[in-house]
Amino acid sequence: MKVKYTLFIVAIISLFISCSDEDFSTSSSVSPLYFSVDTVDMDTVFANVPSSTRSFWVYNRSQNNVRLSSVRLVGGNQHGFRVNVGGTYLSAESGFQTSDLEVRKNDSVRVFVELTSPKATTEGMTLIEDKLVFSQLVAMEQRMLLRARSWKARQVYNLRIRRDTIISGESPIIVYGGIRVDSAATLTIAPGTKLFFHDKAGIDVYGRLLVKGTANANVTLRGDRLDKMFSYLPYSRVSGQWAGIRIYEHSYGNEFENMDLYGAFDGLRIDSSDVSRSKLTLKASTIHNCQGYGILAEQCLMEMQNCQISNTQNDCVRINGGKAALTHCTLAQFYPFATERGAALWITFDKYPLVTCLLQNCLITGYANDVVMLGKEEKEKGVLITFRDSRIRMPKIGQPYVNATFDNIVYEQPTDTAFSPKNTFMTFDEKNLYYDFRLKKGSGAINAGNALWTLPTDRLGKLRDAKPDLGAYEYAE
Repeated sequence: MKVKYTLFIVAIISLFISCSDEDFSTSSSVSPLYFSVDTVDMDTVFANVPSSTRSFWVYNRSQNNVRLSSVRLVGGNQHGFRVNVGGTYLSAESGFQTSDLEVRKNDSVRVFVELTSPKATTEGMTLIEDKLVFSQLVAMEQRMLLRARSWKARQVYNLRIRRDTIISGESPIIVYGGIRVDSAATLTIAPGTKLFFHDKAGIDVYGRLLVKGTANANVTLRGDRLDKMFSYLPYSRVSGQWAGIRIYEHSYGNEFENMDLYGAFDGLRIDSSDVSRSKLTLKASTIHNCQGYGILAEQCLMEMQNCQISNTQNDCVRINGGKAALTHCTLAQFYPFATERGAALWITFDKYPLVTCLLQNCLITGYANDVVMLGKEEKEKGVLITFRDSRIRMPKIGQPYVNATFDNIVYEQPTDTAFSPKNTFMTFDEKNLYYDFRLKKGSGAINAGNALWTLPTDRLGKLRDAKPDLGAYEYAE
């Protein structure tokens, strides 16, 4: 037993001797610490909804260890910030502080910050600030500002519309679980309403949906994440954040005007139905940045005017049979999150019969050499599709396609830089994934439309002139 005890003591002594000065601190000095940021800005958060986690680093760049007598959250629980410093949570039990924290020489400590801001009592946004104070043994303090803008919001869970209902409000509405419109009900979304959908939430329409935005007060439908995936990429520019809208078989008479829908999986799915009854009228609306389809229309009667459908992993617009008319629409297929992307427009009539499909004064473009896909020719069906007075990125068809006519079409060629997206659209920022599909000065789409089938105003409510522009937007100086 004496031998074993002696070996144990020797082993412990050897362990201490083998440790370097960096493993155990014998003294600490007073030196300024350095921070990876000067302010922890949480950007905009919804009131009473937990934020994502932010972090920053605290560096000791001196040649001596630095001992902090305390790290303290000044406001405690008054503002809703939660802080973890180097693995220690600043809890209420600890007085929202930690003490006797050492930062070794040439080392660092990571700090994590979250926020659940208090319930808001006023409309709009409220600035929330707090401070994290790093105090050293001698009278040296360094402060980190914590800041956010808290946005008053209403939350709804698994909302079921059983009777005619109007959704409106100045404050945003966060939707958890989704919205279901029953077969006997009409849901109207009033001008200026903003719906923020949580992951996998969407709108299922068995009855009727009226989206009644105006040129000055669009209805916004988007995901509920207000933070950023990367410093340059807010989640508002990321696809697949929510489910989108689905219109079921026996739903008719849906009308969407001045709607801005983005960041969904499928923007709009429309089930097969009676093509003699109007399924959807879509006017002055945008569906952008979807992880699936922009619009998937299965054998229905649909009309689109002044619409932008853009950047979808699958097709921007897929028409499987039925009857459709598109006037002054911009279909732009520049989906940035995958190299294998769908077409800007795909029209088929093998699954369901196609009655007619008309496209006029449209701008249809994208990355591929050919962004329009048409169903296999069926000679006995005659002409089903009409393209007229439009600009399309596709090779000029050498032999006639028996089911379609192309009248006064400008065919975009990849080698022609005048037709490049950067020379066509107001903003085409592939680095930051920001796109503005209004027309740029000098664009070949300006004054290229036909006044015979023009519309009085464009996507933004701007008056069109006697020489209308192609696509959803009339050029403005």
